[in-house]
Amino acid sequence: MLPDGRKLAWSEWGPEEGRSVLFCTGAGMSGALGFGEEFLQDLNLRLIAVDRPGLGGSTHHPDKSLRTWSLDIAAFLDAHGCRDTLAVGFSQGAPFALALAAENLVRKVALVSGQDDLGHPDFEGVLDLQVAGMIAAARKDPQGFEQDVASMASDSWLWDMIMAMSAECDRAVYSGEAFSRLYRTSLAEGFSQGTAGYARDLAIALEEWTFDPGSIEVPVAIWYGLRDSSPVHSPDFGRSLAARLPRSTRIVDEVEGGSILWTRSRDILNDLVTMR
Repeated sequence: MLPDGRKLAWSEWGPEEGRSVLFCTGAGMSGALGFGEEFLQDLNLRLIAVDRPGLGGSTHHPDKSLRTWSLDIAAFLDAHGCRDTLAVGFSQGAPFALALAAENLVRKVALVSGQDDLGHPDFEGVLDLQVAGMIAAARKDPQGFEQDVASMASDSWLWDMIMAMSAECDRAVYSGEAFSRLYRTSLAEGFSQGTAGYARDLAIALEEWTFDPGSIEVPVAIWYGLRDSSPVHSPDFGRSLAARLPRSTRIVDEVEGGSILWTRSRDILNDLVTMR
């Protein structure tokens, strides 16, 4: 329970005494789908996927922002005695993970197939036209944009969109029987309170970031698969973002796609633990 009475829900894997890794999940996801569970014991890591407000079991926050998210996580870490915490941000979870770093709540961050600040001048003229239109709408009239998204979104709609935007190599991962069941359960739980939580998250991710990446002092690893075809991740596979972060490393795998979080889980986690 948070100080204002809202509930914050989470899922976790790995040894209870392990070093905490906060998993900022992708669009519309609850924490039901983790990654790298089979490696956590060996690496002595405790993976914690917190449902963002309005998704899964966490109480909706109509004024949710990157700042309120950071405050919620600060309260969570304090309540659970988490120290020396790490973070992983996948897809739309990337700005939420970076926001934690900007507030010095985590020691290191891995961004995996992460959504960049798509309204940044570096991307002017290179974005997919539909994505550029979404950003313009979200920044001109955030409330109206949220209402429009909320009126059409659903877990099945989002699943279909993810599959349509994904490369063949990623669809092969996502459509596997066991994996698709977990992913679709995560989305169903994410939308279990309705569409407002997802709509607010999307608006936050498309707005101008409320922190300066140049002020982030912790190490950040940026992971992309070169076959990632999602137009809402990063047009340059994190190149300009790496330049904006003072302490960044960028890893681009030529044979992987957006599902690299699950195909190279151990490498991502091991790098997160060891990077300096």
